[in-house]
Amino acid sequence: MIVVIIAGGSGTRLWPLSTPEYPKHLLRLANEDSLIQNTLTRARKLTEDDKIFVITDSSHEHHVVEQLHDFKRDHILSEPARRGTASCVLYAMQQVKSLNLDEKEPVVFLWADHLIRDHKGFVTSFKWAARLAKKYDKVVFIGAEPTYPSTGFGYMEHGDKFDNEESVYELAKFHEKPDGPTARKYYTSGRFFWNMGYLVTSLSSFEKVIAEYSPTYFQAYQNLCAATDIKKAYLDLENIAVDYVFSEKIKGALVIPGSFDWVDIGSFKDLHEISPQDDNGNHTKGVNVELENTTNSYVQNDLEVPVAVIGLDNVVVVNTPHGILVTNKNYAQKVGDVAKRLQK
Repeated sequence: MIVVIIAGGSGTRLWPLSTPEYPKHLLRLANEDSLIQNTLTRARKLTEDDKIFVITDSSHEHHVVEQLHDFKRDHILSEPARRGTASCVLYAMQQVKSLNLDEKEPVVFLWADHLIRDHKGFVTSFKWAARLAKKYDKVVFIGAEPTYPSTGFGYMEHGDKFDNEESVYELAKFHEKPDGPTARKYYTSGRFFWNMGYLVTSLSSFEKVIAEYSPTYFQAYQNLCAATDIKKAYLDLENIAVDYVFSEKIKGALVIPGSFDWVDIGSFKDLHEISPQDDNGNHTKGVNVELENTTNSYVQNDLEVPVAVIGLDNVVVVNTPHGILVTNKNYAQKVGDVAKRLQK
């Protein structure tokens, strides 16, 4: 099995903790290790280091190298410039092709900024997906069974069971993040998974499906494979998400439910939920933090200047050298929009 860890991101939704130069996957949010360090630990339970690749961005490559100091340096690949997740996948498959391995060997794509604590369930799910990908020469997606009608995730609609395989379904369609009524309809139907972005394929299956369903993407892949200067060829790639040019276009893919916990820490509301809390529902981090009549809040101070929060409920207060954030948690999804405006 080959594992590709995609470690990009522009660091907006957890600003000011996360920045383009030091995005979310480099942060220590759940334990003493960063999210990318935890992801590598999980990847090592699937395969050996010789078959693991990390694709990161040049702006924070040195941080990734530093954090993964015991990992193979030549397997940390750097984007010369951000070109979206679709280009990261092409870069990875070009590297896989250069290894001259069995073209049927499963290739697993992981995201460096997800939080998964159930390692046993994680390994079981990905080995199951890899077996299916190799046996049927198909692309296999892993989804999360919804626990509530979320409007913050995309969805994958599944069709009928596939070939009498238990809990293996034909993938019917991808759906964008829905509004409230639509999310409730998805949730009650029992035919939808949250889209975690996880896919398992093989070189042969990947080449076959993009040649048929995304010829422009296939041409870009061929150009990258034929290039003598990979970095220069990479700059010619389009900046676009893999969902639009690959995942949402292919036909005949399979989808299975992941049997592990999964948290995409996409907002401070998510971060607060996974963080230890006191009897008032507060999580505090850093020094010189004082709370008075405050409840259900996340307060972090990375500077020595005191931070006091008085008489508030359901808020986020974060003080860092990169900026100060104060928001109601109900509006935590708006942080990314504000961060993008500030970056401009």
